[in-house]
Amino acid sequence: MAEAPVLYTKTGNVTTLTLNRPDKLNAMNEALMGELERYLIDIESDPEVRAVILTGAGRGFCSGGDQTRDRTNEGQEKCFDGDLGGDVIERLNRCILRMQNLPKPIIGCINGVAVGAGCNLALATDLRIASDAAKFGEVFSRIGLVPDGGGTYFLPRLVGTAKALELIMLGDMIEAEEAHRIGLVNRVVPADQLQAETQQLAERLGNGPTLAHGLAKTGVYQSMNMSLEDVLNMEARNQAVASRSEDRAEGAAAFREKRPPRFIGR
Repeated sequence: MAEAPVLYTKTGNVTTLTLNRPDKLNAMNEALMGELERYLIDIESDPEVRAVILTGAGRGFCSGGDQTRDRTNEGQEKCFDGDLGGDVIERLNRCILRMQNLPKPIIGCINGVAVGAGCNLALATDLRIASDAAKFGEVFSRIGLVPDGGGTYFLPRLVGTAKALELIMLGDMIEAEEAHRIGLVNRVVPADQLQAETQQLAERLGNGPTLAHGLAKTGVYQSMNMSLEDVLNMEARNQAVASRSEDRAEGAAAFREKRPPRFIGR
């Protein structure tokens, strides 16, 4: 029996999704993207999951679309009940949108090469920790293509317009330290510490005020296309929601009692 293209593991309130085609550097095909979307849907409706890790099996995070895949019947297979189907790019786009709209933090655990659409999948996570062995590349121009998977959306917002165009047009690979220097990733750690460091961060987020995290995440992403006045109004609405949460009451009580808060995520 073939192994599942995406592995799902749950430790406490943290779920890890592992892209699992290591022989192909976790290149995207229909089965992998369908399984990833299915898990993202499940996570959205599971209140026990309060933080998510996305990583890859083996020595790569994701090498983009599988250029060797059989495209004869692509887009016709249904991977789960309610699946909208579609080709790999359509499935990728839905996954990217689900990641952005998920009201829970997603950490990219970038264990190795992340190129093409695989690089942009990494950029769709909220925080990114990279192994010192990781490499990143918007390599589309090398084969006469343009970025997909949100590359032209995420890159200029993270590194600025000029740097984004440089990375896209030249298609050069960059090392983890350079990715950190230009703001593509949050941290770089030794490869043998990557899993532990990522899990520690995920547990910290998972034990935090999940409702507030979700509102903050939504607010940050939406604010990029809003006026200051609209952002201020949005923040006021979000603050009104957060102020009525159980976690807000617990946070205030913990402050008064001079103890660490015990958030429950709602």
